[in-house]
Amino acid sequence: MKCAICKNGETAGGKTTVTLERERTVLVIRGVPAEVCGNCGEAYVAETVTEELLQVAEQAVRSGVQVDVRDYMAA
Repeated sequence: MKCAICKNGETAGGKTTVTLERERTVLVIRGVPAEVCGNCGEAYVAETVTEELLQVAEQAVRSGVQVDVRDYMAA
């Protein structure tokens, strides 16, 4: 697909790092599957993957995690 940010690049399958912050929790997830623009590097994460990431973040907040860095694991 054409990148919505730079309007010049095309996206291709790749991986990205997602950082989520809520209340006192910062969660960094590496290796998240995404469509990544070859021109500007903007990453587009699928809705199903986003739902998984938000569930992981919610669990981290509930358990009192302050900072966590982890690798993506599909559910």
